[in-house]
Amino acid sequence: MANNNYAENLFTSSGAILNGHFLLTSGLHSPVYWEKFRILQYPEYTSRLCQMIAGNFSNDEVEVVIGPTTGGIILSYEVARYLGTRGIFAEKTHAGNRALKRGFEIKTGERVLLVDDVLTTGKSIMEVVDVINRAQGKLVGIGVLVDRSEKALDVDAPLYSCIRSETITYRPENCPLCAEGIPLVKPGSSEV
Repeated sequence: MANNNYAENLFTSSGAILNGHFLLTSGLHSPVYWEKFRILQYPEYTSRLCQMIAGNFSNDEVEVVIGPTTGGIILSYEVARYLGTRGIFAEKTHAGNRALKRGFEIKTGERVLLVDDVLTTGKSIMEVVDVINRAQGKLVGIGVLVDRSEKALDVDAPLYSCIRSETITYRPENCPLCAEGIPLVKPGSSEV
């Protein structure tokens, strides 16, 4: 992890750290939500964070940077720009998994850096790891803006985060915010 305070200041100044009662994509509830698109709207902030990720992996001979849609599109492009390589993304399919489309490819043995915005459960990252494995690429690392996970990913690659912030999450049936009657908000635009 790099300068956690510097990165957190960027998130704070962009209004990306929200407090309340939130339904996360994972189905869990949380009193804190990291609205990554509030920071991604500022190219200068996004560029600085991507530069931190790229700098961490600059000696790993990365040949392609990949991210999951939607925030990962911006991040893979910007990190790839700093590393002087290609930036691609993996999209959801009708079957619910992720795949390379639009003519994107990962060649056998190609050195791949995976980037994502916020790591909570690791679901989208593991879906992209699957894409990399199917293509027989070599995962050299994972870079995220915010790591708020509670357990380590089951991946044999180093993880770098601009910010490490374990955020409290609750299963809906055990959520004290629900018990207090605080209205549940579903941020973002993804369907439940």
